[in-house]
Amino acid sequence: MPFAPRHVQRIAALLLGFSCGVGAALAQPAHGIAMYGEPALLPDFVSLPHANPDAPPGGRITFAETGSFDSLNPFILVGTAPWGVNLLSVESLMGRSYDEPFTLYGVLAETVESDDSRSFVEFTLREEARFSDGAPVTVEDVLWSFETLGTEGHARYRGAWTKIASTEVTGPRSIRFTFTEPDREMPLILGLRPILQRAQFDTDAGGRRFAQSSLVPVIGSGPYVVDRFEPGRFVSFRRNPDWWARDLPFYAGQHNFEEIRYEFFGDSAVAFEAFKSGAVSVWRESNAARWADSYDFPAIRDGRVRREEIPHQRPSGMNGFVFNTRRTLFADWRVREALILAFDFERINGLINGGHEPRIPSYFGNSVLGMQPGPAEGRVLELLEPFAAELPPGALEGYALPVSDGAANRRNLRAATRLLADAGWEPDAAGILRNGQGQAFDFEILLRQGAGEIMAIANTYIRALEALGIRARLALIDPSQYVERTNAYDFDMTHFVRLMSLSPGNEQILYWGSDGVEMPGSRNLPGVDSPAAEAMIATLLETDDADVFVAATRALDRVLMAGRYAIPFWYAPEARLAVARGLHFPERLPVYGDWTGFMPEVWWYQE
Repeated sequence: MPFAPRHVQRIAALLLGFSCGVGAALAQPAHGIAMYGEPALLPDFVSLPHANPDAPPGGRITFAETGSFDSLNPFILVGTAPWGVNLLSVESLMGRSYDEPFTLYGVLAETVESDDSRSFVEFTLREEARFSDGAPVTVEDVLWSFETLGTEGHARYRGAWTKIASTEVTGPRSIRFTFTEPDREMPLILGLRPILQRAQFDTDAGGRRFAQSSLVPVIGSGPYVVDRFEPGRFVSFRRNPDWWARDLPFYAGQHNFEEIRYEFFGDSAVAFEAFKSGAVSVWRESNAARWADSYDFPAIRDGRVRREEIPHQRPSGMNGFVFNTRRTLFADWRVREALILAFDFERINGLINGGHEPRIPSYFGNSVLGMQPGPAEGRVLELLEPFAAELPPGALEGYALPVSDGAANRRNLRAATRLLADAGWEPDAAGILRNGQGQAFDFEILLRQGAGEIMAIANTYIRALEALGIRARLALIDPSQYVERTNAYDFDMTHFVRLMSLSPGNEQILYWGSDGVEMPGSRNLPGVDSPAAEAMIATLLETDDADVFVAATRALDRVLMAGRYAIPFWYAPEARLAVARGLHFPERLPVYGDWTGFMPEVWWYQE
């Protein structure tokens, strides 16, 4: 899809930062820090560009969630916590401006300092920073949070902690972290770590163990506190009237609602009916066909609900079925390619979306960072050539997803049959596909309860697989069991979503690093174990050259697509929101559109 002009300008600004800003070290503490170049906003900025500093406070917004929760600690491996806990009640040292590809400005930290090579980062806390119980945020809280998250927290926090060589308290409100290896992103990664109150988890003083799942709210320094909740039904966050940062320019025009409430439902169909009745304030419509033909209910007709389309300028990311390559059944790329061929995207897209949505071309598709069609060339080829012997077919030659012939997908099914035969799978007299040991090709598609649209996709796919002699089964389990099983990689195939930004970095290690093949709780669901992928990630983390950064990301994209780890679905070039009367957002949209940092952060209520 062609870039909009503003997208081209923003990407150009990102790349310009490589060449014009990397050479100048941060010789003194600064108000912000960018991945490359300098922050766009000067120290005296009055608000983020995509926020309305004149937005009135007050009102309530209610979201619908499917599933349930059994914990109020989202920072550990056990339990399922509501999304809002981290988003609303806990702050980090710095906050992200989603109007820039990757730039942070001071929040709990008054200043940040680093050097030209990003070998260290030093944060100085604001003297006025407070937790919701009135206790000051201290350097001891910062150090405890980083160490505890890195050793006892969710796996997503561990990688950064292993790259910290030493820590030093350099003043009553300042702390320095020195790194073990070059990594331009590390100061920003630490700047975004949640800061928790050490005293709440001081077991010597009667506090609870951090890694213990609990329904006791985490004490944070954010704008909201947990007000009321009932597991399985709702959780309500109330704006803290004594919030220490209410006058901070970074937050001007943000966190305007008096109450933010999440209602939980058994499935999305019930949740949508609740929205239509007025019990829910906003509905994100993921289905293009429903958007076109299912929004003629009374609240739309009488003006109580309006429709908004929010364009975005970010990579497509990945949304689809993922293979667990730890399973012997899916260890062979030929088998995975055969199952990709059997997925009739054109037919399924027509059934679900009326054929309106484009297919995801790759993990970084729809952006300048996405792999280019055809054979690898230039710097992309140079980066991949050392791994040529181990790369799967298509990484160097070029890989594209199959397209259905429109005739029951027969051409692709014939190609799938040949690949399965090459991999040792042949149909028996009854048409059941078996290997040389007589084992049937049989697997399970694991989904959360309430995943209505994904269930429909899975059932259509299961019927298509029968033509190959493959028996696939659908397993629906509650969210808590789903988290436990996916954390332990106890699945054959499941649905997964990987959102990608314009500044890929350390999160790529969590997604595709080989440590995640066995380490529970990583986000490497497919079990990617690729030295080429890890080398590309290392290159994009270490380089200060724009061309090399883009080439490394495009090369990583090729490795992942040619690895056939997922069956891609579709993406939406814009978000479709149905919004209750009285809810508003600024005219100036951030680069990332309807993403983190947009709703509910910069929205407000006004009749």
